[in-house]
Amino acid sequence: MAAPVWTLLGGRDLTPAPVLVAGIVNVTPDSFFDGGLHAAPAAAAAHAAKLLREGADIIDIGGESTRPGSRAVDAAEECARIVPVVRETSVRLRADGSPAVVAIDTYRAETAYAAVEHGAAMVNDISAARFDPEMVHMLADMRPGYVLMHAKGTPGTMQLDPRYGDVVAEIMAFFEERLGALVKAGLPEERIALDPGIGFGKTLEHNLEIFRNIERFASFGRPLYMGLSNKSWLDKLLCLPVGERGTATQVATALLAARGVHIHRVHDVAATVKTLKLVAAMAKPGVGEEEKRP
Repeated sequence: MAAPVWTLLGGRDLTPAPVLVAGIVNVTPDSFFDGGLHAAPAAAAAHAAKLLREGADIIDIGGESTRPGSRAVDAAEECARIVPVVRETSVRLRADGSPAVVAIDTYRAETAYAAVEHGAAMVNDISAARFDPEMVHMLADMRPGYVLMHAKGTPGTMQLDPRYGDVVAEIMAFFEERLGALVKAGLPEERIALDPGIGFGKTLEHNLEIFRNIERFASFGRPLYMGLSNKSWLDKLLCLPVGERGTATQVATALLAARGVHIHRVHDVAATVKTLKLVAAMAKPGVGEEEKRP
């Protein structure tokens, strides 16, 4: 089945063919994965350039860690971290004639406006426009591409004994409600991708239940945006510390790509590009002749 078209800022269509890779750039001192390795804007911009060379279709830039128990920052600090990286990466993309795009990972309307002004084409929002009431107005006003993610609680509270009757059914009901609210507010449905929010208010069993039933989310007709890369569910399941989760991340990514997940948000772009090329080749003999990736 063909992947849904995802329309971004300015009416540009981004169509997974069949998948896209979003490279993560954390401009934070407290990232669970890199521990602040790219906290300085110059280091983050250099990392973004590296991910583009490795084949990223999307550069997903965040200025606040949203790991469980993380410290919130204000909009001014968040903008100071990410705007230089968004601007430099956007300039690089235009100069190179690259089809890749910049996403901003934020739940604040002020930050989203600033990022879009400096070249971001999509907003990746863990709150589904619930934490900041102005985000709904920003989305209706600017109409960027938008990742609508499910989270139970806030980063500070979400892992304090999360409970569901049926986690998949509850996420689907959440998506239906939020899609309806955003479309009614003025954001067209074709601008929205869906992320079930692995690790955001979910136990290991909740995450696994989402993976087992991932095809059910296709009923919305929107692209699926998956962020499972190197997260703590791999430690809980396989006893793997952060630096040893790469192989498991690639296996999980391959399995979900083969089952219809369209966009993969990852730390290791180079490995994921190869993983997804292998998935495509094995699923469709002869696809290598048409494959656009190196």
